Amino acid sequence: MAEIAISRKKLKHNYDFLKRLFEKYDIHWGVVSKLLCGNPLFIKELIGLGVTELMDSRISNLRTIKRLAPEVKTVYIKPPPRRSIRNVVKYADVSLNSDLETMKLISKEAQKQDKTHQVIIMVEMGELREGVMGDNLVNFYEQVFDLPHLEILGFGTNLNCLYGVMPSRDKLIQLSLYKQIVEVKFNKKVKFLSGGTSVTIPMLAKNQVPPGVNHFRVGETLYFGANLWTGKTIKGMKDDVITFKAEIIELIEKPIVPEGTMAENPSGESYEINAADYGKTSWRALLDVGLLDISPDFLIPNDKSLELAGASSDILVIDLGKNPKKYKVGDFVKFKLKYMGALGLFNSDYVIKRLED
Repeated sequence: MAEIAISRKKLKHNYDFLKRLFEKYDIHWGVVSKLLCGNPLFIKELIGLGVTELMDSRISNLRTIKRLAPEVKTVYIKPPPRRSIRNVVKYADVSLNSDLETMKLISKEAQKQDKTHQVIIMVEMGELREGVMGDNLVNFYEQVFDLPHLEILGFGTNLNCLYGVMPSRDKLIQLSLYKQIVEVKFNKKVKFLSGGTSVTIPMLAKNQVPPGVNHFRVGETLYFGANLWTGKTIKGMKDDVITFKAEIIELIEKPIVPEGTMAENPSGESYEINAADYGKTSWRALLDVGLLDISPDFLIPNDKSLELAGASSDILVIDLGKNPKKYKVGDFVKFKLKYMGALGLFNSDYVIKRLED
């Protein structure tokens, strides 16, 4: 058995921390809920904290949010697929866009549904993921600002998600300048500049975020308390909101060195044998979780003496050495998680999900 759990108290602690931080800087913000994979148990918990804006990259998750709390503003946070536009308009109050023809289709669909759909136009700032090129932004805006049943809510950018390009004061100032140019040329006020994500949060304390950037989209730092610049925990936040444990299903003292002709395993990995390990043994624990659910690279054992030896599709192997903690079959091994590991576990049908506290 394997379980992933969220601590109510620690989640609330981190939410309240961020709420105070953004209020201090007069910044609007929304919570990115995609990590939770639309699980109603966890979505209800976010809503109960007082979240008024939830963001997700899956339409089915936005549908769940609207079913649970129609009053919560929903934001679709990747370029909408054209074949999904009807549901994007139905379940998302706002979407992030960077394609002209897609926005025209959204306008027509919003008219059919007799609603006004809000849009944040994404601007390319070096990460080479979604975003209109800055040189073309004025021309792009000119073609979309007056589309019926659309409201251009603001401009935004996305950094650090593909190539790891970090935000900088210069990049955010440039984004602010794009906004100012559009406002002057078209004599229209653009309400939001959504230039902040979890990676931008540490820049606030250093006064590196220009005043024009007034909207943040936050996920990872809420759930992990993470400073994405240093890899450490932000002072005053909790890094163990989410925890994971898996049950030991076998525990036997075995040789350290495999025996037989060696080839690639099903994951395409090849292992080199250390000749110094011949004749040595250690206690090896098999855990009831595998690569289908999570890569060992995303697991951080609470017990630092453990070594992750490897994994197959449904089994994780832990080297316990001499087993000084006297683990036994049926015991749980506990872990902290990295973001992508938690994402896989929340998405797995084979892992129990629960709330603590």
